[in-house]
Amino acid sequence: MSTNLSVSSPFIRLYVITFLFFSANPIINIVVPLRGEAEGASNTEIGIMMGAYMMTSMLFRPWAGNVVYRFGPLFVLRILLMANFVILALYTQSGLEWYFVLRALQGITTAFFSLALQMGLVDTLPEKERSQGISLYLLAGMLPTVIGPMVALYLWDWGGMKAFASAMLIVGLASSVIGYHSPLPSRMISNDDGKPKSSMMAQLSQLWSNRAFLVCSMAMLIASAGFGAVVTFIVLYTQQSGVGNAGLYLMVQAGVIVLSRFALRKKVPSEGKWHAPLVISLLLCLTVGIQLLAMSIHYGAALMYASAVLNGLGMALLYPTLMTYLTFVLPAASRNTLIGIFIAVSDLGAVLGNMAMGPIADHWSYSLMYSVCASLLLVAAGVVYVIGRRLNRH
Repeated sequence: MSTNLSVSSPFIRLYVITFLFFSANPIINIVVPLRGEAEGASNTEIGIMMGAYMMTSMLFRPWAGNVVYRFGPLFVLRILLMANFVILALYTQSGLEWYFVLRALQGITTAFFSLALQMGLVDTLPEKERSQGISLYLLAGMLPTVIGPMVALYLWDWGGMKAFASAMLIVGLASSVIGYHSPLPSRMISNDDGKPKSSMMAQLSQLWSNRAFLVCSMAMLIASAGFGAVVTFIVLYTQQSGVGNAGLYLMVQAGVIVLSRFALRKKVPSEGKWHAPLVISLLLCLTVGIQLLAMSIHYGAALMYASAVLNGLGMALLYPTLMTYLTFVLPAASRNTLIGIFIAVSDLGAVLGNMAMGPIADHWSYSLMYSVCASLLLVAAGVVYVIGRRLNRH
């Protein structure tokens, strides 16, 4: 019976709530760059607007971990779902100049949402099912991106901002109503045997001496930067190059992520051991995928869609592999905070993919920008090979 707990009815409800919460993102990821370009915004300005989401999400992750621990996942979830509805409603009334603020506020709600859901899953699922629960949570968060880009492009072409505004209101209301009755526990299960938790600063000081955290964070940082650059600029890249269709690319990429996380969820290691060959393979998968995207401007759409498959496969398995490993090896008393920081590092990578790569595209080209991302991923794979091997003796 325990082997089926991660797909039991209460947990399925959590995945449905996750799906609804993240349904707005793929639409916003398409509409904001399109509206920005239509109103004369540069790639750098668009990157800053898009990056604001991950920037605030990153900054609030560690604090969110402590808040969720103190007040319980259910209380936190209810508050942030109401806040999320208000933010999405503001998109319907705001000009482009306010999108930076709205994206920043969305990032804050996402920080608390993901911590509440993921740490709730970690604390309530058996260890052998931990990786499956995390994979299914991530799967639910990615499902909207399968059809979201095509829906966003259709809404933009059909009804412009009015259609976009209606979609935001529907998504915000549905997630608030259904999510209010979440089956999350009202209090987190204590994992420190009743001992007082150390301060956040004391917990943060552990990072620099924790090799497992540093290696996993470095790999996730660079992978997220490359993936973030792909998602943010693929619409403008295809428009400029005339190669491929951005909506189809994102749909293929998201489809691969969804299928991989579902079909391979039991293959993600969930015993607390370090699997360097798997991590290196996933980083190389992303390296090749993003480099194929850079080359597609010269060699056609076939390389672009092959890139979508490889990028989807790499990101589908890299995050749950690293996340699950850390839930086993991080100190129990500070696990929530440190996991929050790991997720924040992933967010920081997406911010860099938006803000740091935008100027490269402005001054040189999208193709060169993607090649830079691929080169950084190759370096990350090398670091994991050289330094990560020592984690086998951790």
